[in-house]
Amino acid sequence: MIETAVILAAGMGSRIRERTGYNPKGFLQLDEIPLIEHSISKMLTAGIKKIFIGTGFMKEAYEKLAYKYEQIQCVYNPDFETTGSMYTLYRLKDVINEDFLLVESDLIYERSALSILMNHGYKDVILSSKLTDSGDEVLIEIDEKHHLVNMSKAKADLMNISGELVGITKLSYSTFQKICSHIELLPNFHKMDYENGIVAIADQIPFYVHQENDLVWCEVDDEGHWTRAVQFIYPLIKARENVLKSINRTILLNPGPATTTDTVKYAQVVEDICPREEEFGRVMEFISNELTEFVGNLEEYTTVLFGGSGTAAVESILSSVIDDQAILIINNGAYGKRMCKIADVYGLEFFEYASPVDEAIDLSSLEQFINNVPTKLSHLAVVHCETSTGLLNNLEAVGELCQKYKLSMIVDAMSSFAAIPIDMNKMNISYLAASSNKNLQGMAGVSFVIADKAQLEKTKQYKQRNVYLNLFTQYHYFKLTNQMQFTPPVQTLYALKQAILETKWEGIQSRYKRYTKSWETLIEGVSRLGLKHLVDKNSHSRIITSIIEPSQPTYDFNEMHDYFYRNGFTIYPGKVNTLQTFRIANIGDISYLDIERFIRLLERYLEWLREGNKHETI
Repeated sequence: MIETAVILAAGMGSRIRERTGYNPKGFLQLDEIPLIEHSISKMLTAGIKKIFIGTGFMKEAYEKLAYKYEQIQCVYNPDFETTGSMYTLYRLKDVINEDFLLVESDLIYERSALSILMNHGYKDVILSSKLTDSGDEVLIEIDEKHHLVNMSKAKADLMNISGELVGITKLSYSTFQKICSHIELLPNFHKMDYENGIVAIADQIPFYVHQENDLVWCEVDDEGHWTRAVQFIYPLIKARENVLKSINRTILLNPGPATTTDTVKYAQVVEDICPREEEFGRVMEFISNELTEFVGNLEEYTTVLFGGSGTAAVESILSSVIDDQAILIINNGAYGKRMCKIADVYGLEFFEYASPVDEAIDLSSLEQFINNVPTKLSHLAVVHCETSTGLLNNLEAVGELCQKYKLSMIVDAMSSFAAIPIDMNKMNISYLAASSNKNLQGMAGVSFVIADKAQLEKTKQYKQRNVYLNLFTQYHYFKLTNQMQFTPPVQTLYALKQAILETKWEGIQSRYKRYTKSWETLIEGVSRLGLKHLVDKNSHSRIITSIIEPSQPTYDFNEMHDYFYRNGFTIYPGKVNTLQTFRIANIGDISYLDIERFIRLLERYLEWLREGNKHETI
């Protein structure tokens, strides 16, 4: 069992000196605790009994820690200004006599990073993560056995890139001694970084590279790193490490709300706060800005928050941004039809373009329809992913038509936002509606509109058709105060903030890749069982699937729903008037393994149905 750790802390931190002043960067504080003390606390909790700190710049700060913690011993590198981290480590060769963890002093990381290495079967292990794209990364090349080949900050130095160096490594005593003996023979070894010392003997000693893609961590080398740490990484780590206990997990295969992480659920457990306080205003400002940056830039676009379901955001747009001209609404599913209903209720002049619910939009036909509209059109509205079927409409192509005919495009992105990459500028989107509880994997209760600022400002003089959902007044009030006009759903917004952090950590493209694997598992499974899905693969969103119901006369959806519910799954009825279907959504905090389990349960149910055991409860 590893009981010793080494912290490399001799660096001058010159790239962040304006913030640190004359303190080492390891003394930057999070929650009024220095980074290095966060690390020390994690080490002691993990069972580390002895901590060596290789010091240099402002060694006195670390020596004070040695008075505070009896487990700490400082070893000074007097040449810290002209030497690299390998030389600081080298100076510890006469005081270390056992295996140890090697940790950089400017890291913020989950405590699991230590236990992974301390309990690892290999004696020399380098901890690696997915690529963070945070800047100044050390990239790793491995062989087919997961052994280290090379590490470098320059991609050109590597034949392949498997991951990124975290900055926490397990070294055996014998390997450490071999590193020291080897580098003594190299010219200018005192200028090397420690990772170069490891690479120098990687052809002699196998260093196992352990890849941990879900590990949350960062280093702090510059102001950008610090901002990322404060706003993103540290809150995410705190949430993950402060989960009191796991909550019973239900697999929601309905198209939202989706299965959420425990950290999103627990994010709602906060001290009471008046939503008019500046502190809560900053929470909403963070949410608004981050949602905007998923699909556009803050200079051109803004996010307007509402308490309400996704339909509230759609209704806000339709009732607020159309003045005295007409709108064309594409209807190829229940949610296109809903937009028509909203337009009708508000007395808008609208033209409905009906398109098949299971086929891609015929763009030539749509263009002809636009040309044949007898009045002046100002807007076009379309659902990106039609939640009733899973059909994915081609936003880029529709956006090109809007640009050609000078139409402002309104997009219901309820079932695509935060899963399918969207670029509002490239796709010519003026207004986009979405909500907190689908691919963002937050709780239900918050909807939002992401709007082109220039176009939104033009609506200032439009006749106001409602109060709560008026888009411009909500936007203007938030712009002035960082507040909603009316009482917001406080706890749901805290959960949304956490969900945003987790979305950023996973990445939208990676999330869609995970969803896609689940969808492929679903399609393969239902096809094997003889069931058919409605939408062709080429036009499918890979998010929600409408499945034709079994043909057995004894089939009953409610009975099937209850069977799955008893087994921890929730499924959803269909929403296509002309066909009997049920829907399965593969969104939320689930994986293809959950879908495999669903398929096994479905197979069991279909067998029971075919056998006609209606007198027995399955």
